[in-house]
Amino acid sequence: MIRKNPKLLHYLTETLIQEIPVDIMVNTYKAGAVILDQNKRVSNVYIIKQGVTKCYLTEDNGTQFIQEFFGEGELFGEVETLKGGLSFCCIEAINPVEIIQIPAKVFMTLLDTDKKFNRLILEALTNKIQYKAIRHAYNQSHTIEDKIQRLEKDFPELFQKLAKQDIANYLGITPRSLNRVLNKTKL
Repeated sequence: MIRKNPKLLHYLTETLIQEIPVDIMVNTYKAGAVILDQNKRVSNVYIIKQGVTKCYLTEDNGTQFIQEFFGEGELFGEVETLKGGLSFCCIEAINPVEIIQIPAKVFMTLLDTDKKFNRLILEALTNKIQYKAIRHAYNQSHTIEDKIQRLEKDFPELFQKLAKQDIANYLGITPRSLNRVLNKTKL
């Protein structure tokens, strides 16, 4: 549920930042800060060095649907940089985060010139696609109770780390429905 990419983070912190210290920056954001807003131009690719963010869409009716939670090493803004379009999700810090920020031009140059970096980005994109396919297939074929039990099994500290509202938005349900299922399963 909280996706991480330690291989990419290690490569960035141990190799790339040493080689290109001027172009690659590290920024910090407080909990609740919007790092990347929905439908905005993307001029950087971001990799989380520390902390957790949520990636969500705001629907026409104002409802948030959380796509993913990103932890250390996960990147965002890469699809928009490759495609040249506007951001389709909002990225918000859940707790204080440190972010490695790579300008889009530098990112594209690295893809062309650094085979290891290119390979790590391809792996990251492949993992995102695979994760989403599995998650959406599971969500289509299982009840809310099954989904919550699976989350609790896979992430025992889930309810201590994330707000119930965020968990409900991730599952595509209301907080009331989440509480109802939680109360029912504890009986």
